[in-house]
Amino acid sequence: MTVTAERSSYQYTDLPRLMQLMTGDEKHGPSATSTLDVLWVLYDQVLRVAPEAVDEPERDRFLLSKGHGPMAYYAVLAAKGFVPVAWLSGFGSFESRLGQHPDRMLVPGVEIGSGSLGHGLPIAVGTALGLRAQGLVEPAVWTLVGDAELDEGSNHEAIAFAGAVGIERLHAVVADNLSATYGRAGGIAARFDVAGWSTVSVDGRDHAALYEAFTAPHPGRPRAVVARVEPKF
Repeated sequence: MTVTAERSSYQYTDLPRLMQLMTGDEKHGPSATSTLDVLWVLYDQVLRVAPEAVDEPERDRFLLSKGHGPMAYYAVLAAKGFVPVAWLSGFGSFESRLGQHPDRMLVPGVEIGSGSLGHGLPIAVGTALGLRAQGLVEPAVWTLVGDAELDEGSNHEAIAFAGAVGIERLHAVVADNLSATYGRAGGIAARFDVAGWSTVSVDGRDHAALYEAFTAPHPGRPRAVVARVEPKF
């Protein structure tokens, strides 16, 4: 079964206005805006998921591992009809479903509760293996990871395992704003490449480049896309 995203009247140019509706404290603005373009291209052009089919077994899975600063994520979910726009103004309040970290029990379309750094990629590996074990070979599994999050050792175990066993339906997008503590010889993409992943680094603000990177064939290997954005200092 093919699941296609619902096309709403909101466009990419509406996202800043939607984000401005979220006026709560500790918004982590730079962290949020660094992911805005990646999230939009995924939900607008790539992911096979729709508001009316958030539990459809054949849907693609998107796991937000970079759970700090979820404003961009909430704005995109609202723009695509997963959550009401009216929810945005309550962001971060005690009564709001939209917390500082997304909660899968409260926010339609959210696959995991995020915010614990280093968890998303390992969970994505398990999700891809679980889908394959159920005979669900079409759904793609995507996870958005922060560059600093790669300091967590659990990610490197996931990278090594996924590359070794060739989990083709697994995709990792790394938002690279140079906020990582430790440097990596050859850059972030080299860490995935040496483990057997199909890798590419692109301008994280260039929608055409992101789409091409997200949809490029990578038979027999997981895919890693490093989306470079302006440094966070």
